[in-house]
Amino acid sequence: MKMNIFSFIPILFIILPFFVVLSSAQDFDFFYFVLQWPGSYCDTKQSCCYPTSGKPAADFGIHGLWPNYNDGSYPSNCDPDSSYNPSEIRDLLDRMRTNWPTLACPSGDGSKFWEHEWEKHGTCSESMLDQHSYFATALNLKNQVNILQSLKSAGIEPDGGFYSLTSIKNAIREATGFTPGLECNVDESRNSQLYQVYLCVDASGSQLIECPVYPRGKCSSRVEFPAF
Repeated sequence: MKMNIFSFIPILFIILPFFVVLSSAQDFDFFYFVLQWPGSYCDTKQSCCYPTSGKPAADFGIHGLWPNYNDGSYPSNCDPDSSYNPSEIRDLLDRMRTNWPTLACPSGDGSKFWEHEWEKHGTCSESMLDQHSYFATALNLKNQVNILQSLKSAGIEPDGGFYSLTSIKNAIREATGFTPGLECNVDESRNSQLYQVYLCVDASGSQLIECPVYPRGKCSSRVEFPAF
């Protein structure tokens, strides 16, 4: 039986909206909220440069808010047409300089760092967060967790001493209610040291969750917590 091509048109109008919904749906499972200890960034062979605004506070700074999949993989550079636009986050810039400082060389004002984070990671969360919401969400998460105070309360101080990895994890879990992922690097003497803390956040960016999968952090059983 021959069928006129125009008979497909009503079906097409039914199917198309379905695909539009799919294309705009969330396409990641959760976020890693990554905090970085500046002392461990700066005492490596590569060293660091303070931002043009001066030496950051001796506190964990934001590295990024990274969309991830439950299998451990992650999307990146999802929308080349969505460029970083500082005018969209003008009201956040003071908070970002304080809580999301750059330590890369040469010294900068943070804009290159934030541009990289938005274009590589933020564009992959656009189904949930626009550019302003993306940066504001990370800043608000930083307000919710005080990793440094959590560690200090457990007697773990950034004094160049060595602490068990288990005690660090336990201190953060006690304070946040969730088990962190930890990443270490090495100082110029090749000592393993606490470098980054990963907390997992639901896909809306609104609340901490237990991590579906943890990053592969190469840490010794005892790690240094260097001063900054």
